[in-house]
Amino acid sequence: MRLTVLAGGVGGATFLRGLLAARPDAEITVIGNTADDITLFGLRVCPDLDTVMYTLGNGISTERGWGREDETWVVKEELAAYGVQPTWFGLGDRDIATHLVRTQMLDAGYGLSAVTEALSARWKLPVRLLPMSDQRVETHVVVDDPEHPGARKAIHFQEYWVRLHAEVPAHEIVVVGQEQAKPAPGVLEAIADCDVLLLPPSNPVVSIGTILGVPGIREAVRATKAPVVGVSPIIGTGPVRGMADKVLAAIGVKSTAAAVGLFHGSRDDRGVLDGWLIDTSDVAQVDELNAAGIACNAVPLWMNDVPTTAAIATAALDLAERLR
Repeated sequence: MRLTVLAGGVGGATFLRGLLAARPDAEITVIGNTADDITLFGLRVCPDLDTVMYTLGNGISTERGWGREDETWVVKEELAAYGVQPTWFGLGDRDIATHLVRTQMLDAGYGLSAVTEALSARWKLPVRLLPMSDQRVETHVVVDDPEHPGARKAIHFQEYWVRLHAEVPAHEIVVVGQEQAKPAPGVLEAIADCDVLLLPPSNPVVSIGTILGVPGIREAVRATKAPVVGVSPIIGTGPVRGMADKVLAAIGVKSTAAAVGLFHGSRDDRGVLDGWLIDTSDVAQVDELNAAGIACNAVPLWMNDVPTTAAIATAALDLAERLR
């Protein structure tokens, strides 16, 4: 079975562990979000790609859910001693090695897809990991400017999430460079040639949304012969993890499983979904989604461990088979 997965960071990586447990013999291609990427201290950092890579390569910090296990922070402390900004984003010593290799290869002229392949080889990943694009794409968030009352400013998504903890209202999401970007090599083929296309529980706006926003990717998803099944990142009225509710509010979408499913839309009505899994606690929303042309099942969605996540992945694949 050939499976293609559009993935953000922690949620996508966690789902992938369950998917691998459920279908260990599947050929899995992961198309990772790169709009969270940022250049810090002269290094190119790709948080979502690295989270998938470290998680599936058994190098992730299980306590934090991001970054390396057994991490040390000597370089961060030395940078702070020099007064180097920003101090709100810390790179661990082990993590810095990844960013050094990536930056050197990018500076030498390699595309991000080739760099990601080289980095993934070190971790012996059981999947093929592709960036959504080789071109630079970065998400910015428009917030109030505290230094100029009544004015607004755009800040990088990482500053909004890491420094501000998404505690200030997001007025608009601006994805810089997206319109000029192209799908990375292999991305369109992975979408066209798969047996099932999966959207794991990742941020619908700044993860799944930015991947689909690369010109050509949404069209490829709509055109694939494979069933497209997503898993809601919202349980009840809040995200399983992260700040999906904050960025959904910025685009006028309610923070519910049904609203996110309708935001992605049915493939019969210019959207991208054939099927959508929601949590059993949201079972009252099933009929609304079915009526909109999105086949919906309610199953337990808390990814507490690998077995429970494997059960979610199996439910997604079962729904896909029903839709085939």
